[in-house]
Parts: sequence; C-alpha cells; structure tokens
Amino acid sequence: MASSTPHVWEDDIYNAFKKAGVSQVPYVPDAGHAHLIRRIHADPDMHPIVLTTEEEGVASSCGAWLGGKKSVLLMQSSGVGNCVNMLSLVTNCNFPFLTIVSMRGEFGEFNSWQVPMARATQTSFEMMGAEVMRCNSPDEVGPTVDAALYATFASEQKIAILLSQRLIGRKEW
Repeated sequence: MASSTPHVWEDDIYNAFKKAGVSQVPYVPDAGHAHLIRRIHADPDMHPIVLTTEEEGVASSCGAWLGGKKSVLLMQSSGVGNCVNMLSLVTNCNFPFLTIVSMRGEFGEFNSWQVPMARATQTSFEMMGAEVMRCNSPDEVGPTVDAALYATFASEQKIAILLSQRLIGRKEW
C-alpha cells in the first residue's frame, strides 16, 4: 500500500525562496514559522539569522541587498509595531523588501494581548508604503509568495504577506 505525503504549505514558501535565490532569512523565533525555519537551518546554501527584535531584520534585509543577496524577514504580527520607524529606511532608500508575518490575535485568539497589534498590522504596513497580501488557505501560499518575491526583487517593491491565524491554526491555552 502506497502512502501519500500530506501537502505542507510551509514547504511552498521554502521552494519559492529557493526558486527566487533567497539566501538570507532573518527571523524572530516563532511557532508559526517553525517548520520553515527548520528547513532554512538545514540548507547549507541559506543563511538564517536569529534576531532579538524585528526591526533588526529590516536593516538586515537592506544590508543583504546592498551586498548582492536576497533576503526575506520572518516575524509574528506582535513584532510589526517594532518595525514601523525602521520601515522608513526601506521607503527612503527604495530597498526591495519582503516580510512574511504569521498572524496572532485573530480567529479565536485566547490571548487578548495579541489582538490590538493584529488589528493594526495591515494598516501599519500600508502606512509605511508596503503592499499587503494575505493567505487564508494552504493553496494560496505558494502562488502568493512566488508573486511577491518576483515583484519585490524585479521592481523593488515593498510587500508584507500576512499568514492568517486560520491558515496557521488557532492556538489553545
């Protein structure tokens, strides 16, 4: 009897990174990105960078571009507020910028402290001039990340992809 491997949407992100030539991935550790982070650490051609705060990842991504590398910042929605001022660097210097954000504070959130930033995440990025894309189902992830990577690095766009809590899964306490 043949067994089938279930589709893992996080692998679609990893495969899109490889196809686009992303080699540097700064991140703040987060359960929503755990599978992808493990894949990046296991790949000798990719350089994961553990951050202490999300705004460091904005600067790291800009520095990667100056050094001829492509970078994507991974973070959780609770860290987006830390990045608002640093996103002015992306806008003023016209750096290509892509971040993938795992959402908390929506779809049955048990932790009320996650809710205010979840409600402000999309607006925060739009205020700073970034386009926001959202994935709510596994079949949206691969095409959305692929399109965002192309737009980011082919035409120096600023894009945030929000991975909804419905996609990631509701956390239980």
